Amino acid sequence: MNSTFSADSIKISDAAKARIEQILTEKNDAAAATHFVRVSVVSGGCSGLSYKLDFDSEEKPKDQIFEDNGVKIVTDMKSLLYLLGTTLDFSDGLSGKGFFFNNPNAARTCACGESFAV
Repeated sequence: MNSTFSADSIKISDAAKARIEQILTEKNDAAAATHFVRVSVVSGGCSGLSYKLDFDSEEKPKDQIFEDNGVKIVTDMKSLLYLLGTTLDFSDGLSGKGFFFNNPNAARTCACGESFAV
């Protein structure tokens, strides 16, 4: 397990933090307190790479661990290369509802915002 805290880590916006806390509260079980956000990048999507966001409670040996805005974020080393400097955000506005990634490494994104290319 590696812990990394730097200016180039993965960030969490206030809106994303509030939604994450709401989801974990709604889980209404004691194990929710041990869950963290796992983000990764997988092949696929119309631009070539897609984001994957899950709640998890088990760390893996090569996980890279960050904490920002009081939220624990875990990713694998391969995904970290694509995600450095990225901010996880949340919107519940009229133009779309859900989590989205503000990724400075993305050269282009698709219209839905769920995939990107570097």
